[in-house]
Order: sequence, then structure tokens, then C-alpha cells
Amino acid sequence: MIATIRGWVAAATLGLSVLAGPTPLAATEERGAVTNLPIPRFVSMKATEGNVRRGPSLTHRIDWVYTRRDMPLEVTAEYGHWRRVRDRDGAGGWVHYSLLSGVRTVLVEEDMVELHSRPKISAPVTARLALGVIAKLGDCETDWCELSAGGYSGWAVKRAVWGVDPEELRE
Repeated sequence: MIATIRGWVAAATLGLSVLAGPTPLAATEERGAVTNLPIPRFVSMKATEGNVRRGPSLTHRIDWVYTRRDMPLEVTAEYGHWRRVRDRDGAGGWVHYSLLSGVRTVLVEEDMVELHSRPKISAPVTARLALGVIAKLGDCETDWCELSAGGYSGWAVKRAVWGVDPEELRE
């Protein structure tokens, strides 16, 4: 009985509810065992070339090679110095962490995506990005993300790019 009361007192002291319900989803999101960063998460290719292997070591077979610097990738698992990634087509494998960067980029998935001066469809168009362009990712609101590519920048509709979660907000 004393241990139970102490537990309640400790919980009350810490501002915790003894009768609290299930933990909120955000508090239980999966974290990488190595980095403690969220899984899944988006990264980009730091190198101009990177081997994609079947498993997390140099002894595993190379399935293919990414050859596009800044390509957005999604990390789906971690093991030591290796990250399991997938691209926008769902293809993936294991890549050494030194080939990846935390700099966020996106891949334009629609042809001639309009960049607007503000995150409003009525705002003036500052540029258009072709299908397959890789752009640096800036701030994101509910339906819009700020992008920059080729010396141009502006706001694009979030659904037109791959490399950002639909619910993700960035400042």
C-alpha cells in the first residue's frame, strides 16, 4: 500500500495522471535504434554515386547504384552504420550512412509545377518546375511547401512533390 501511494505521489509531483489513458500516438512514434531519429524519415543522397546493397554490410551484393546527388530517400530502418532506404518508386536497400545527408530535398512528381510567391493559388507564379526536378525543401504548411531549384524559389502544392510527409509541417 505504501509503495502504491508513493507511486501516486511521485506521479502527481511530476504532473502525471495516474489514471491516464493510452499514450498519444506522437509519443510512441518509432525511433531508430542507432540515431534515435524518427523512422521513417526523409534524407537525401550526399554523394554523386552510392551502392544499394541487399543487406547492411560490404559483403552483401550490390543490387544497383544511385547516381543522382540530392535524390530524396526515405529511411525505413537502421543497423549500425547502415540505413535501409527507399526511393519514390518503392525500390530500396541498404546504404552506408556516410552517403546520406540530413538536408531535405523533394522530387517533383507533376510536370510544370507552379512556384508561387506566397502559399496561395492566387499568388503570382514565379517559376515552373518540370517533372523529375530535385528541389531543396524549405518551410511547409498544411498544403504548401517552399522549394528552391535552379536559382528559383517559391511555394508549391505539397501533393505535387515526393520527399515530404503529407501531414508534415516545417518552419
